[in-house]
Amino acid sequence: MGYVIAITGKGGTGKTTLAALIVRLLRERKAGSLLAVDADPNSNLAEVLGVKSSQTIGAILDDISAHPENIPYGMPKDRFIEYQVQSAIVENDGFDLLTMGRPEGPGCYCYVNNVLRNTMDGLIKDYDYIVIDNEAGLEHLSRRTTRRADTLLVVSDATVVGLKAAARIKQLAEELKIQTKNELLVINAYDKNLDEKKMKDIKLKLIGIVPYDKEIEKAALDGGSVMGLSHNAVSLAALRKLGEKLW
Repeated sequence: MGYVIAITGKGGTGKTTLAALIVRLLRERKAGSLLAVDADPNSNLAEVLGVKSSQTIGAILDDISAHPENIPYGMPKDRFIEYQVQSAIVENDGFDLLTMGRPEGPGCYCYVNNVLRNTMDGLIKDYDYIVIDNEAGLEHLSRRTTRRADTLLVVSDATVVGLKAAARIKQLAEELKIQTKNELLVINAYDKNLDEKKMKDIKLKLIGIVPYDKEIEKAALDGGSVMGLSHNAVSLAALRKLGEKLW
């Protein structure tokens, strides 16, 4: 069974960038087979990783719901959905990428979502590590598209508003009864000492601070990816120190 790292946080905290950095570090460690899952409807993970994603699971579900007649004669519907999901996986150097997206059509997705859950369970068994970039609302975890996370990593800035949002995410995970082993907090893009008073009532284990990284800013401005960062980039150096706490 693969080790699942689910990453979440409110918009603007650098959540997707941090997810991509973790993918890079796992690839760097040659830790085993690795699947990156973009479960944020904004679907920016592929770009930050420097790869192209041509298909989303949301679009697949739309097509199947709207045009069930396209399922080949004699092929079970669940097998067809599984095949389509497998075909949406983009293979890269050291990791694979699956982009979830969000269904947009008016159709009923109950059956296909159930099959998708089973398919995702199978994928998790096929990889050693799965890194999931979630939205703050934990949509795919809440729909049980993935049913567990070995590590739930909440990304926040150092503001009171950001930390309160992190606390709400933890509360949401508890309400949804998401199975987690570790619930951790990282403060991102911050170069000062954290005021411990701000941590009151957060109930998440703060494992470290990832400093602001000018290389990441330049990559974002130039349309680059985290794969182009230097080996000694300050963000990567900070995450290497946190690595054993994450997996």
